[in-house]
Amino acid sequence: MTSADNELCFLPAAELAQRIRRRDLSPVEVTEAYMRRIEARNPVINAYTLVLGDEAMDAARVAEKQVMAGVPLGPLHGVPVGIKDLDDVADVPTSMASRAVKNRVPQTSAAAVERLLAAGAIVLGKTNTPEFGHKGITDNPRFGPTSTPFAIGYNSGGSSGGSAAAVADGMAALAQGTDGGGSVRIPASFSGTVGFKPSFGRIPSVTRPDGFLWAHPLVHIGPLARTVGDAALMTKVMAGPHSRDPLSLPDDGVDYVGAATGPFRPQRVAYSPRLGNFPVDPEVATVVADAVEAMRDNGIAVDEIEVDFRADHKDLAALWVRTISIHYAAIAVYWKQEGIDLMGEHAGVLTPQFLTMLKDAYKVSAVDHALDDLLRTGVHDGLEDVFASHDLIVSPTLAIPPVKNATDGNTIGPTSINGEAVDPLIGWCMTYPINYTGHPAISVPAGLTAQGLPVGLQIIGRRHADESVLNMAARFERIRPWFQTYPGLAG
Repeated sequence: MTSADNELCFLPAAELAQRIRRRDLSPVEVTEAYMRRIEARNPVINAYTLVLGDEAMDAARVAEKQVMAGVPLGPLHGVPVGIKDLDDVADVPTSMASRAVKNRVPQTSAAAVERLLAAGAIVLGKTNTPEFGHKGITDNPRFGPTSTPFAIGYNSGGSSGGSAAAVADGMAALAQGTDGGGSVRIPASFSGTVGFKPSFGRIPSVTRPDGFLWAHPLVHIGPLARTVGDAALMTKVMAGPHSRDPLSLPDDGVDYVGAATGPFRPQRVAYSPRLGNFPVDPEVATVVADAVEAMRDNGIAVDEIEVDFRADHKDLAALWVRTISIHYAAIAVYWKQEGIDLMGEHAGVLTPQFLTMLKDAYKVSAVDHALDDLLRTGVHDGLEDVFASHDLIVSPTLAIPPVKNATDGNTIGPTSINGEAVDPLIGWCMTYPINYTGHPAISVPAGLTAQGLPVGLQIIGRRHADESVLNMAARFERIRPWFQTYPGLAG
């Protein structure tokens, strides 16, 4: 790996695409540089579970021929990307980071992946995640933990932790993630990247046999990037209605890239230091408060407010665990038909907490599951109370800085913060309430702790106001640029 490789691997994706289109760079030299960096860095970070070296180089050679032939090029032509190992790439194994899943090779790609490929992106590999994405930490017994590049041995966050770490360390220009409780925004916070959760339905998810699997606005798909502009570009590629996703939104003319790169708009911001009543680590609180003060110093109207979700954070965390557990239990039924018996012969190799979730799902009655929507309604109303007078809400993305990796393949979050109990799987994540409602939200780097660990700032928008969120995120990026903080830039 050379200094030229290092410089190339940290170019913004939008610039890479432009330079490839101008023939200043070749897709082959770009992909070769990324492969050398992955070879050098992945053993340290553990971002990738599977590196597709030969396949990526073959795709790069095809992409180069297309450039030279002068054919129309997609917006990500020749740009290397990572794909989370929960989502399918045709003819490539999907592991779900589970020892229970072996030799599963899908014949088709996920809808978002299809769109990335159609746009000319080159898939470098599959990225690490907790087993089936069940928690906010990336670690599993099969592949082990992923580290944030800012501090090896500290976790990258989850469940799209491999994607975030790959981007932060220059092992992918962009990476795809899924966000069911913060799984794009959580690792963005721990790994110092941009993680955008668009409005529910913006990016389609085609699930079968159940096309309504995520009928609650729970699981979103989103980009991980080093700049807001890159996140907007990747969103533009993946977004749009899909006939096979009954929950996908129609195209209402959202200009993602224009929102991130165009003029800044006057917006009134509500700052909620605890987003309801989450306990927040004092060091995180200080970093975020300083970021908010920088917004005020640069002419942004910010009011400190309280958000009333009508429920305690412990009850809301328990709601998330119940809700996602029921979905996992349904998936387990489908998978049993494919020969993967998660609650039978394969139960002994599952992460203990994930197995408990599967079992506990059967303790929730259909009526109780329906009544859980009352809690979700309280979250929605609490947000809308604020949006009656403000355009955006900002808060810490997470209540804690990155945690140390365990050695047993089962790293979890803290059980308490400031002496107050929290659920170690999700209770420290100030992200999951926004999955109950489907509002757009983004995490951008707010700053570093005294130890040099990343802290994220969460920006939440009104329903379907994706442009508003991207525009403020880009404005904050201008006020408090973070690109120079990436450790990999030093060599």
